[in-house]
Amino acid sequence: MLLIVSVVQSVTQPDGAPGRPVPAPCGGLMRLDALFVNGRFTTLDAGRPEATRLGVLAGRVAGLDEELDGVTADVVIDLRGGYAVPGFNDAHHHLSMRGQRLRELDLRTGSLEELYARVAERAAGLPADAWVRGAGYDQNKLGGAHPTREALDKAAGGRPVWLQHTSGHMGVASTAAFALMGFPSLEDFPEVPGGSVGRDAAGLPDGLLTERAQALAHAVLRPVGHEAFVAGIGLASEAAAAEGLTSFTEPGVGLGLAGNGPLDIAGFQDAARRGLLLQRATIMPGSPNLHDVGGSLGLDLGLRTGLGDEWLRIGPVKVFSDGSLIGRTAAMCRDYAGEPGNRGFLQEEAAALREFILRAHDSGWQVATHAIGDAAVDVVLDAYAEAQARTPRPDARHRIEHCAVTSDAQVARVAELGVIPVPQGRFVSELGDGMLAALGPERARGCYRQRSFLEAGVVLPGSSDCPVVEGAPLLGIHDLVNQRTATGAPFNPEEALTAGQALRAYTIGSAYAVREEHLKGTLSRGKLADFAVLSDDLLAVASERIRDVAVTATVVGGRVVHDTADLTA
Repeated sequence: MLLIVSVVQSVTQPDGAPGRPVPAPCGGLMRLDALFVNGRFTTLDAGRPEATRLGVLAGRVAGLDEELDGVTADVVIDLRGGYAVPGFNDAHHHLSMRGQRLRELDLRTGSLEELYARVAERAAGLPADAWVRGAGYDQNKLGGAHPTREALDKAAGGRPVWLQHTSGHMGVASTAAFALMGFPSLEDFPEVPGGSVGRDAAGLPDGLLTERAQALAHAVLRPVGHEAFVAGIGLASEAAAAEGLTSFTEPGVGLGLAGNGPLDIAGFQDAARRGLLLQRATIMPGSPNLHDVGGSLGLDLGLRTGLGDEWLRIGPVKVFSDGSLIGRTAAMCRDYAGEPGNRGFLQEEAAALREFILRAHDSGWQVATHAIGDAAVDVVLDAYAEAQARTPRPDARHRIEHCAVTSDAQVARVAELGVIPVPQGRFVSELGDGMLAALGPERARGCYRQRSFLEAGVVLPGSSDCPVVEGAPLLGIHDLVNQRTATGAPFNPEEALTAGQALRAYTIGSAYAVREEHLKGTLSRGKLADFAVLSDDLLAVASERIRDVAVTATVVGGRVVHDTADLTA
């Protein structure tokens, strides 16, 4: 439990460098905005790895331990021996999508019968023409089968239905939904380049739309209204604060597979202005939002990576190359296990993907390309290598989101090119059984590597891909360390990290992935005062108990944004 033990008047005294407070000169007095005492801080700063006191001025760390002798503060907060670590930073977290899913029907269930029952229950309370929308199902947990159009027609009483797969790379529609997409006659429904359309024995759509075929549903359902979008950000941000998250990167807003609409960044701005966005956000615009601006690829007025401040900034451009591993649409060098002839596919031709990456690089963008299958990873690495050879940019830090299935040669090439892989250790427990089934035991050794990247000298970030899976960083750290699927099967034990390595990934590594290591990742003098207070020592508990460690408080810029003891009430 945390306790405020004193409140005094505040007089701030910044130094000459904007935003970098320092203790008062020798012999002087200084008053801070906040002073956190009686804590057990793991700072991840090699120069001072541990501390018991932390002072805050103007949202930054003003000093630690003896540097704070003689100072006072507006608020003094007693951590009462709580264990504190730098704020968790998720390098790939769809916060806005998470918010919308919190507003939809939850389809995380273990049977098709239960899924249809939930659809029927929701439909019963809606008007006859209202949409039934849900998300989160995984066919690997439903006996290998997706829901079907005809079954949804029956469950929803003929209403339009759209159910999104947990990966976001596919969904299932009812007959009424197909009609609203513009296809009252199912015989007229086309094939879609860069996607696939499931069909029944008669050749009619069975409801399943993958990858770019989903655009036909998105054209009807997106964008959600501005106020609903902002409200969703608030819901998700509150949930993330309870998990100790203080920063995240949103991978894909605006037009495109992962976005909502053309006002998405305005939605984040409004959420921040209203105090609904509690974390610091780096926003990736999706590639369809970039266009020619005076000969370069950019947003209007030539906006590109880096614009913004420590609260909200534009990050890399998000590009999709392939699909989902558990959905078996990711582009692979070999067939999926048990599916001869299925190697997935690229969402667009390799030549078009290459051309976009080259132009984005030339225009000064950091590029973050979704590539899960090893065939897609090769295409992306080739494009990054050509871009640097043609227009050298020191330390470009291009990223591969997921970078899921890789060979030893590809790991070495990632390191050689200075590319940042963003794999999701969090997938191990929730999706691991499905991934093992898709790959088979031999190829699983190359799946969602972590230790291999570290040993190759790569800076590894931590990420969840929430809401594809639960986003709590402590669950992600647990999976990075334990490497066990939901059924208890070993996933990829050779890639297991130590708790310390996993913590560094979710702090220092994620900051590095968006060029913010000078601002966050460690609790050091002059850096942002963002940290999470935990119920136990993350670096000392038994590995199988990491998931049981609780977040008791979350602090962003020296302000408590979550506290189970109602500190700020």
